[in-house]
Amino acid sequence: MKSKKNGKNTSALKIENISKTGFSLFLDNEKYLLNFTEYPWFKNASGEEILNVKLLNSHHLYWESLDIDLELDSIKNPATYPLSFKNVV
Repeated sequence: MKSKKNGKNTSALKIENISKTGFSLFLDNEKYLLNFTEYPWFKNASGEEILNVKLLNSHHLYWESLDIDLELDSIKNPATYPLSFKNVV
């Protein structure tokens, strides 16, 4: 028995309004603003690198050329995912 081919990805992912302060990400009719203060990994990225994002599943975004992985929940609830860490020696 042969498996059916996967259907089309219906989650619309779009990047717009890249500026010197951040960019807008649209996913499933929701708009998220990613500013470079909260997401510093994108600050020195080119527009082409920011646009080159893949939705690996319904909640995992991946920028291959920048080696950046973000869970959608970290964008929706950034306070839950602090950008600091403790260096344990």
